[in-house]
Amino acid sequence: MSIFQPAEKSFWLQKVCESNYEKLANLIPDLARIDEAAVARVNGKPSLHLRLLERSPYTLVLELTHDFARLDEPAVKIRVSLDAKTAEALSDHCRPFVLDAVKDRSSAKSVLDYKWSLNYFLARWLDHCLQSDYRFETARYSRKEFAAV
Repeated sequence: MSIFQPAEKSFWLQKVCESNYEKLANLIPDLARIDEAAVARVNGKPSLHLRLLERSPYTLVLELTHDFARLDEPAVKIRVSLDAKTAEALSDHCRPFVLDAVKDRSSAKSVLDYKWSLNYFLARWLDHCLQSDYRFETARYSRKEFAAV
């Protein structure tokens, strides 16, 4: 599958991050209030797991993943800016954090290409999750309860 490669990629990356925020807000109605972890289930499909990794007043770092018989993929780490209303993919199960992946690259284009590929993937995956009727309820689980689910 080839990835969509727009001209003016930095402009479109911002637009994708804004769109990803809207999609996350539809998937997680209480996005700003998520405590620790939650699970969304759809009959006949793998459960979708959400974990809060970090919280600051205006930013969340989340991990979102499917549970395929205890193989957690794609395990996407997402930085959510509540004030700017953007959601940016930072890494996934097969690609490292952006800063780790690009630290030896001097080209701004290679950094932008890497960030584009992560966030374009997130956009497509969030579309799939929403089309498959995944939604997180308002109930949140403690880490202990989440581990037992």
